[in-house]
Amino acid sequence: MSKQSYRVCFCFRRRFRLAAAEAPADIKAIFEMYSENGLMRVDQLRRFLVEVQGEENATVESAQGIMDGLKHLHIFQRRGLNLEAFFKYLLGDVNQPLDPKLGIHHDMTAPVSHYFIYTSHNTYLTGNQLSSDSSDIPIIRALQGGVRVIELDLWPNSAKDNVDVLHGRTLTAPVELIKCLRSIKKHAFSASVYPVVITLEDHLTANLQALVAEMIVRTFGAMLYTSGPKLLNEFPSPESLKRRIIISTKPPKEYLEPNKVVKGKNSEKGQSSAEDDEWRREVPDNKPKNSVNKDDDLDGEDMGTDEDDEEDPKQMQQAAPEYRNLIAIPAGKGKGGMQQWLKVDPTKVRRLSLSEQELEKGIREYGEDIIRFTQQNLLRVYPKGLRMNSSNYNPLSAWMHGAQMVALNMQGYGKSLWLMHGMFRANGGCGYVKKPDFLLKAASNSEVFDPKANLPVKTTLRVTVYMGEGWYYDFSPTHFDTYSPPDFYAKVGIVGVPADTMKKKTKTMDDNWIPTWDEVFEYPLTVPELALLRIEVRDANATGKSEFAGQTCLPISELRKGIRAVPLYSQKGVKYKSVKLLMRFQFV
Repeated sequence: MSKQSYRVCFCFRRRFRLAAAEAPADIKAIFEMYSENGLMRVDQLRRFLVEVQGEENATVESAQGIMDGLKHLHIFQRRGLNLEAFFKYLLGDVNQPLDPKLGIHHDMTAPVSHYFIYTSHNTYLTGNQLSSDSSDIPIIRALQGGVRVIELDLWPNSAKDNVDVLHGRTLTAPVELIKCLRSIKKHAFSASVYPVVITLEDHLTANLQALVAEMIVRTFGAMLYTSGPKLLNEFPSPESLKRRIIISTKPPKEYLEPNKVVKGKNSEKGQSSAEDDEWRREVPDNKPKNSVNKDDDLDGEDMGTDEDDEEDPKQMQQAAPEYRNLIAIPAGKGKGGMQQWLKVDPTKVRRLSLSEQELEKGIREYGEDIIRFTQQNLLRVYPKGLRMNSSNYNPLSAWMHGAQMVALNMQGYGKSLWLMHGMFRANGGCGYVKKPDFLLKAASNSEVFDPKANLPVKTTLRVTVYMGEGWYYDFSPTHFDTYSPPDFYAKVGIVGVPADTMKKKTKTMDDNWIPTWDEVFEYPLTVPELALLRIEVRDANATGKSEFAGQTCLPISELRKGIRAVPLYSQKGVKYKSVKLLMRFQFV
């Protein structure tokens, strides 16, 4: 090795020495206030829980329980907690920002339309929208994560004698419908006892619809909820539908008359749809029908799939009645445009589906109508077709207007999905979150909530970001930088109505695995009921770019007051074993 190269190597000596986490100055000061002679007795701990942590019902017994939980530590002393033990408690798993003891605490006896529902889009896809495999594995994963609405696209198999699930007119490989149904049955209630809705996008002939009906009845049996022959004028409640499976799709329609032959990739004799017509307009005659162009809008729903079109009663006479009878939540747009779609019929309830672009246009022109519609009916919103990499849109705009089924690609990791995770951490993670009262006013002449209105501040959230720890244990020493510790900074912001949405950032702590920021931010909130606290930690570097180091999203409505240990998650939403932030939340 040359002298020059030797000097270069010598310059970049690794600096990975890890100092023990030390309590920030504010924590030391608080400990001094609630301790005596360096020890915090059980009665002093109870007073801390009440006065700092906002736990008004804390008892001596609950404080003693915390102390008992620390007995395994060699630093524990029988007479009380010293500073080190107190600090360990604050950073411990028992001191979470959302109270695990709270559980399911929303009123679950209202109609299903009164809830935001954890909804997935093209749930069966393992990756992108164009060429990934279809599988029951993503469905299982979604259900285990608390998702309550599963979407399946139904197509005839190659022999036209059975039913596959796949993203039609793409290169996605199929999976058998029966496999998906059996996996749904097995895992539907592993994370929540509340109902699972299966939304079907149906591209089947009547005989295959009858086969689907037989599969569904045999698979789910008594778990299946059907409303009978009459139409519902109000949806049942989640409480009344515990451990039930619900089918939602448009009523089946007839295909073209047998003497009308349509040629197309997925057409068979007598089969056509608005989606097929749109596909033929999108694909030139000299282009193979099964080819894929990255610039094509290939999402079936965005390419003219009127999955909610009302059926012509004259064409429904020969549709499979056993299939139609399974549909407990009918979908339908009706004739005309957006204004007609959003008309409320007091004699029946239904589901309407809009693409993210349709929703944006609808909000601009008919925002109040959308909210009135969702007071009684279900609105599903789905990603635009150009999101071929399974990315997602911001769900807040849809939630602000009462949309219950805001469908996101569960495999499309990113900020939008983090917001979804945050919303459905509320109400015990059961997948149903009660909408705020201002979105539920039923009187048609009453003033409707306006997300853009200039409203008074209801509360101000004060957030103190003390410190972070755990990266050294969950990441390799060279993950962020080959030759030195990371340079962490934290982004802390509010996502909600436009007036409440804001972002703030801590300073960057150079070369430190245990960053101590000790910074305070304040967030005036006009609609805290719809606000989410989004936290992300990144590692800065000299190039001006930064590297992801953890994130979480928390519903403001359930945020616990006081000093809390906030666990961070990976980009895919997996909780890190050790990484967490020590923060304080105050409502002033």
